[in-house]
Amino acid sequence: MDYQNCYIKLKEGLASNQNKIKIDEIEIHKLPFTSNSHNLLSGNKSYFCEKHQLTFEDTISYFNDIGTIESGVHIKDVFVKENQQFSYYILKPSGTEKIKKVTFLFHGLNEKNWEKYLPWGKAICEKTNSAIVFFPIAFHMDRAPLSWSEKRKMFELSEQRKLRFPNVVNSSLSNVAISMRLHAMPQRMIWSGLQTYYDVIQFIENCKSNKHPLIDKDFSFNIFAYSIGGLLAEILKLSNYKNYFTNSKLCLFCSGAVVNRISPVSKFILDSEANIALYAYLAEHFNKFLEKDKLLHHYIEEDHIEGEVFNAMLEYQKKRKFREDLFKKVEHQIYAIALQKDFVIPPFEVMNTLQGAFRNINIKVDLMDFNYNYTHENPFPLKVADQNLVNENFNLVFDKVTSFFNK
Repeated sequence: MDYQNCYIKLKEGLASNQNKIKIDEIEIHKLPFTSNSHNLLSGNKSYFCEKHQLTFEDTISYFNDIGTIESGVHIKDVFVKENQQFSYYILKPSGTEKIKKVTFLFHGLNEKNWEKYLPWGKAICEKTNSAIVFFPIAFHMDRAPLSWSEKRKMFELSEQRKLRFPNVVNSSLSNVAISMRLHAMPQRMIWSGLQTYYDVIQFIENCKSNKHPLIDKDFSFNIFAYSIGGLLAEILKLSNYKNYFTNSKLCLFCSGAVVNRISPVSKFILDSEANIALYAYLAEHFNKFLEKDKLLHHYIEEDHIEGEVFNAMLEYQKKRKFREDLFKKVEHQIYAIALQKDFVIPPFEVMNTLQGAFRNINIKVDLMDFNYNYTHENPFPLKVADQNLVNENFNLVFDKVTSFFNK
């Protein structure tokens, strides 16, 4: 089956919204998940760190003065029910017993559905005999209120945002919700990232405790990560919680650069005002914000390795030796594919991060270019005159990905 037909068939199957779908030789299962870490998010009056048995008063400033507060966009994060209880998907070979081999698939920023990733997962599944866990990042996919995707409401909010910020670039109905939220509170990226990190750990421990209906307690796993999903994957791999990730391989596609070296201003990702606020908070003034926010300071600088690694992935020069030493230790377990015309996560920035400032880290980065029009957001477009070109490049990419996993 070619890429286009595969996409259409899998998309139609997922749209049926059944808990189990059989398509050819694969099955797609829809499963529930309840996050135990949502109380970390902004909106609580106090916070408790179980690891250190410490209580913190609310030290997170909550802003509602940037843009509009209509449509529930600025609802306090801890109260977003969809982010606490949500669905994820597993794509697996049909008719197998409990799964012993898993590949996590992490998506990009501002994604609202899994459609484009289904053929990616199917290719990895078939070529590695591995089940694919499509696990959503906090406030993305099924973890966001439907109102954030209602076209008419979001169009109206985008038009209002353009009036309030006349110089905004690339504000759209697709990105206005996430842009407003990150513009108002850039620290949301930290807290939602940490929540997702703990959710993945919770998922792994549920499996190891034999509580998962499809996955064997002695399973092994790798990670395939695209775009901002690579940041989550890198933090998981480099922090190596309880040595769970010691033997896991990480494949990065259009991904891998530190946060301040990416350019996410796009109608499909973030607008320029949100990007400026995010850059100012995470890169230029982060240490000053840490001084003001005791809870954030605790998770970033006080005996939380995941926070320390997260911090090292925010800005290129900051904690560079610490970051590069960690990458050096796992250099043969990481592989990246970068695209020549990727202007969101440029290939040279992927190399700068993964191979180090002095190119002394032996992480392989393959630079590819496709002979059709593509973007970071859509590397395998459906509307191309010669679809065979897309098929060829899609197969070439995932032959490289699965060859790395199968070594």
